[in-house]
Amino acid sequence: MNGEISGGDFYDEAVTAGYLSHRDSGVSSPNVVMEEPAVLAHLGDLTGQRVIDLGCGDGSFAGDVLARGAQAYLGVDGSPAMVAAAREQPADDRVRFEVGRIEAFQPDPGAAELVTSRMALHYLRDITPTLRSAHEALTENGRLLFTVTHPVITSFDNREPGPRTNWTVDDYFDAGERRRNWFGSEVTWFHRTVEQYISAVLAAGFIVEAVSECAPDPSLLADASEELARRRRVPVILLVSALRR
Repeated sequence: MNGEISGGDFYDEAVTAGYLSHRDSGVSSPNVVMEEPAVLAHLGDLTGQRVIDLGCGDGSFAGDVLARGAQAYLGVDGSPAMVAAAREQPADDRVRFEVGRIEAFQPDPGAAELVTSRMALHYLRDITPTLRSAHEALTENGRLLFTVTHPVITSFDNREPGPRTNWTVDDYFDAGERRRNWFGSEVTWFHRTVEQYISAVLAAGFIVEAVSECAPDPSLLADASEELARRRRVPVILLVSALRR
């Protein structure tokens, strides 16, 4: 693995606390104003559905899917610190969390009507096994919904302290390992083009039903016009929704 640090290994207790604080930091967080609104817009009615969430983090997404009518939620994450944070939520018989690498996760066939993965697949060197496992886990006409850091961001890291005011896209067609400075430490992300993500989803047996580049939600930035303008300059998140064939 060339000494790479996986997402599960990277998110120890200290990094987990820093990441969650950043993720939930209001209008300055792309997760709040871009990724989450897009996910909720594509989630739909989940009445009676079983949901498997790969790379569940602190498990806060469980509340969203239960609010949409889901009957069960299983969150899987490679970080024991993240799963520990998830298990601090109020107990609910419909919800459970497991520590496990999502690239090795092998659910039972037909175990879910929806498989989700939010901001996790760019940590995987090869997404093919995970997509195939998701396909196997889904019932007929089941759905896959995932988000990743947009390829224009993963292509090249020119991160500077503070909010970015410029972005560089370089080596875009050279897929593969990227070492990133992330919350004060080095982590390995894997860059893929948009085409490669879509091709992998199709090859795993899915029909793509929607692709979103998660433009910022203006209603969440109504009092932050400069931040809205900044967030409209480049795509930060890629969302793909697909049906099991």
